Amino acid sequence: MMKGIIISIIISVALIGGVVFLVPGNSQTTSSVSVNSVDNVTIVNGKQIIELNVKGGYQPRKSIAQAGLPTIIRFETRGTFDCSSSVRIPSLNINKFLPQTGTTDIDIGLPEVGRFRGSCGMGMYPFEIDFR
Repeated sequence: MMKGIIISIIISVALIGGVVFLVPGNSQTTSSVSVNSVDNVTIVNGKQIIELNVKGGYQPRKSIAQAGLPTIIRFETRGTFDCSSSVRIPSLNINKFLPQTGTTDIDIGLPEVGRFRGSCGMGMYPFEIDFR
């Protein structure tokens, strides 16, 4: 009986120790990860392209981009059948259906400093671009 308890304790300590070593838990590692760690904004031939993956929402949900540059939001769909395949951008009076699979570019001109918001046709899946 005592031998079984000791073996159980040793196994428990080994499992807990493995978790401690394998899971990053120090504050330095955690603080270096940002919400916008996905690099989805590029500048090609003087135009800023913000890429959003569309399926069950828009990913990344929040992006940071540069204000004052000609900007295109590029929506990438891959087998998208949910309401995120219908995009709304109220500030530009845009309501557009996206293909189930493909790429759709929406030119938003020269955005000013501020937050730019859009969503799916039903308003369930929002996305946001912070222009700085």
